[in-house]
Amino acid sequence: MKKVVIGMSGGVDSSVAAIILQKQGYEVIGLFMRNWDSLADGELNGPTTKSGICPQEEDYNDAKAVCDKLGIKLYRKDFVKEYWNYVFTYFLDELKNGRTPNPDIMCNKYIKFDMFAEEARKLGADYIATGHYARLEDGKLLRGKDDNKDQTYFLSQVSKEQFKNVLFPIGDMIKPEVRKIAEEYNLITAKKKDSTGICFIGERNFKNFLKNYLPNQPGDVINIDTNEVIGRHIGLMNYTIGQRKGLNIGGTEDKMFVVGKDLEKNVLYICLGEDNDYLITTSAIVDQVNYLGEEKLKKCTAKFRYRQKDIEVELEWLSDTEVLVKYPQGVKAVTPGQACVFYNGEECLGGGIIKEVQKDGKKLWYL
Repeated sequence: MKKVVIGMSGGVDSSVAAIILQKQGYEVIGLFMRNWDSLADGELNGPTTKSGICPQEEDYNDAKAVCDKLGIKLYRKDFVKEYWNYVFTYFLDELKNGRTPNPDIMCNKYIKFDMFAEEARKLGADYIATGHYARLEDGKLLRGKDDNKDQTYFLSQVSKEQFKNVLFPIGDMIKPEVRKIAEEYNLITAKKKDSTGICFIGERNFKNFLKNYLPNQPGDVINIDTNEVIGRHIGLMNYTIGQRKGLNIGGTEDKMFVVGKDLEKNVLYICLGEDNDYLITTSAIVDQVNYLGEEKLKKCTAKFRYRQKDIEVELEWLSDTEVLVKYPQGVKAVTPGQACVFYNGEECLGGGIIKEVQKDGKKLWYL
């Protein structure tokens, strides 16, 4: 009997993935990853659930309850130091540089499909499995069947080598089917709310959390159309390109959008109107490319952020890991630091990190 070590997160997806694996005849072992020390953020009162405990501990308790019900042994591994070194430090460095990072993508690359896999091998795993909505067929990474839940965007930095001996048991399912199976087994996670946002922040206010690591440096907010100072920002790392809510500038804020940052002058630029020309770009340089396709295509589709509709793009390869992505039709709020992920139909071709945003072949002065 082949042995599968599955990452048990305490959520419904990994719970049902474990059931599927059992039905398929595998010997299933659970492994819970502890990636964040709730005391590390310097807050006296970190996030707690209604039951008064840390969400991470509640997740572990839920994972344990599921494994006990299914007759699966559950191990627990501490990756706090590794997560800090490879994911959280990257997150802070990107924010300092005025970019908008996606730590979940780096968590998959360095923790879940690297250090977790190594720990699984120590437990004798023939395969590792997760509750991601994605599929692997003939060495190709394919979108999950559930378009609304497809998670290939977050797997775009995982290498071909890392995908060997990986199983995605719920990749062919849609979320309601997953919930139904969990309810049939009367699992504690059956109706549990999906986790959203960045795991180490939890249900806390993002700005309050960030103050523990990056001191706020208030500065001017300038209307890029008129060059007028219209207010003050609380620190550039608290804003992202295209952001509209939570600006707290006053005036006609419902029509304001973050459009750029000047790190040297500590200025936040905004524009008025969602169709403002300053928000539109036509090309971007993407580096740190992890390409999963067999051959480098010159035309494909891309997503510049999760849940975005596919956009037709042309690729001009500058090197094996850097590409100029052209989208002459124009795209709104393409953001440095975010992932650009490539697709050829159902196949995810991998992706990279947006390094520079351009319009008509020129770098934008305000980005």
